[in-house]
Amino acid sequence: MRRAGVIAFGLAALVSLSLTARADDYPNRPVKWIVGYPAGGSTDILARIFGQWLQDRLGQQFVIENRPGAGNNIGTEAVVNSPADGYTLLLVNPANAINATLYQNLKFNFLRDIMPVAGFIRVPNVMEVHPSVPVKTVAEFITYAKANPGKINMASSGNGTSIHLSGELFKLMAGVDLIHVPYRGSAPALTDMLGGQVQVMFDNMPSSIEHIRAGKLRPLGVTTEVRSKALPDVPTVGETVKGYEGSAWFGVGVPKGTPKEVIEKLNKEINAALKDEKMLAKLTELGGIPMPGTAEEFGKINEAETEKWAKVVKASGAKVD
Repeated sequence: MRRAGVIAFGLAALVSLSLTARADDYPNRPVKWIVGYPAGGSTDILARIFGQWLQDRLGQQFVIENRPGAGNNIGTEAVVNSPADGYTLLLVNPANAINATLYQNLKFNFLRDIMPVAGFIRVPNVMEVHPSVPVKTVAEFITYAKANPGKINMASSGNGTSIHLSGELFKLMAGVDLIHVPYRGSAPALTDMLGGQVQVMFDNMPSSIEHIRAGKLRPLGVTTEVRSKALPDVPTVGETVKGYEGSAWFGVGVPKGTPKEVIEKLNKEINAALKDEKMLAKLTELGGIPMPGTAEEFGKINEAETEKWAKVVKASGAKVD
């Protein structure tokens, strides 16, 4: 019995040493970073920005792999089912928190199965319209929508995304009837917005801001409690619809069981990015507010956002098709 105990202890020690060794030289091969949306949207943009930073700092490729579908669930499930070794990352975004309530039969539990690593930024969504819509303010839009119930198409990046739920919350609080048109990501939704096939969208600011600056889309309001430095002349939606607030947040997660040392290494490098002047300038251009902190602090944000959006999903009656 004593010999068996010694062998078991020895095996445990070897496993521990193996994990530590792997963490010390991590990464020693390319890292796959899964994004649950097509290329060109906010989640993809941020993954590529931070992926390049990590690649430069850690000396290995961080390969962005777009796996769109099911409102971000296909990508998330792929990460949940990947080896817990730090070589598969998930771009965490509001859909992860929203889907926990929106979908009834998920094959994973976001808070249980994805370990938090680090937050990136929090950004406003921007309520924007195609220039053909004859309104320039949130108040004018509400009046126009009430005069045209069920005739205005509201684009989103997919059922259950923050873009979708920001619109549902607006419909609920403003008392307007808009037709939800879900797409498989922000990029294809923006294509139709720019073409005038859909009229309004509550997009994450990073993917829309250049179109706004170019005059191709008209911003009516930002969804945060305060105005954005990136669009200082655009009021908040809450200045017209009292109490309205809804922002998007982004970060990185890994499969449950990933070595703590690997998580700490990634967290350290991401927090270094959030102190770098060039990186901060780039993120500010996208309308982002940095979210530095420990993995545990990012985990608390995930928990709080999951609870918040559960209330919105239930109150709005939002459903997946």
